[in-house]
Amino acid sequence: MDVSIQEHLAFKLTEPVQFLVFSASLRGDSLNSRLASLAARMVEQHGGKVDLAEMEEFDAPSYNQDMQGSRGFPPGADEFHRRLETNDAFVIISPEYNASMPGVLKNAIDWVSRYHPQPFNERHGLLLSASPSMTGGSRGLWSLRIPLEHLGSRVFPDMFSLAQAHKAFDPDGTIANEQLQLRLELTVQAFMELAEAAKKYPCAKKAWFEYLGEQTEAITARTQ
Repeated sequence: MDVSIQEHLAFKLTEPVQFLVFSASLRGDSLNSRLASLAARMVEQHGGKVDLAEMEEFDAPSYNQDMQGSRGFPPGADEFHRRLETNDAFVIISPEYNASMPGVLKNAIDWVSRYHPQPFNERHGLLLSASPSMTGGSRGLWSLRIPLEHLGSRVFPDMFSLAQAHKAFDPDGTIANEQLQLRLELTVQAFMELAEAAKKYPCAKKAWFEYLGEQTEAITARTQ
């Protein structure tokens, strides 16, 4: 085996897996941001490298193809794209708005999906939520899976939704209920193990196609 290839493989096996972690809420004292901080701490405790971001860093005007054509990508979209590309996997902690995901998050996904190649393809993701409701924001996570999986993301099968989150946290930022705290930690750890396996022991690549069976033309130029 070529020495440079050996060195590259050795580096991949020893470097930590990098995770982009962010709350999809713009609100200052967000329950989802508290959960994001807790998830980031868990990732670090299990040996991962964390890039903790805020949703306002990725905020952008409503997606408009004419705007993209005349002005290019806005700074928020560029930043979201850059952070996805520089991390191996992502953890999104999203509130639920009207039984769906926040519009600001969907808009950010729409912008970033226009890059070539688009960065969600084959990137592993974990979805978490927190809500004062009894459902914990779980319906929003199911809607969020749809665009991410359509774009080729490997969304982790297990999701975690923290119900009655307004009274769920201890002063130190952990979850007061020990069983829920343990369940979150086990979910995060299992996701990290999968992301690490994908990074360090890659298998055959699979292509992403937005329009299956169609030839690539100007109107379907996002096919990859």
